[in-house]
Amino acid sequence: MSISMVHVLTDAAGGDDPLAVINAAAGNMIGVFLSPVLILGYVGVTGDTQVTDVFCDLTLKVLLPVVVGQIVQKTMPKAIALFNKYKEYVKKAQENALVCIVYTVFCKTLTKDAVSSFGEIFLMIAFLFLFLISVMMTAWFTMRLLFRDCCLGNPVN
Repeated sequence: MSISMVHVLTDAAGGDDPLAVINAAAGNMIGVFLSPVLILGYVGVTGDTQVTDVFCDLTLKVLLPVVVGQIVQKTMPKAIALFNKYKEYVKKAQENALVCIVYTVFCKTLTKDAVSSFGEIFLMIAFLFLFLISVMMTAWFTMRLLFRDCCLGNPVN
């Protein structure tokens, strides 16, 4: 999950933002190494990647903003006061920025020369939607069977 998404969701839930960012960054760093190993193990195809480019990209996109944010937070009390004063607007700006990022990535994905056609993409979306509905219905029926007393409004004493 992206750092921005983790930050927005954690902030909306009232969670610990720094811990969530560190968790997401660590997961992303582990994923850089684990994903190619898993793909190689499952598919048996080799690939060539520039590890230094990946580390530079991750440093610029993940570590640098976190470090700058921590420095600003620790050394500039006026910035913290300004943030606290306009916290609602900053939160809305974060959410809108996240929507913009997701939309941009979606548009870039569809405009590139993809190996999949639009029909295949929409078929995949339809299958994922049906799969999600089936999983949610299974979970709902399972919860109704296992926790019948709670679901009917009769709390268990």
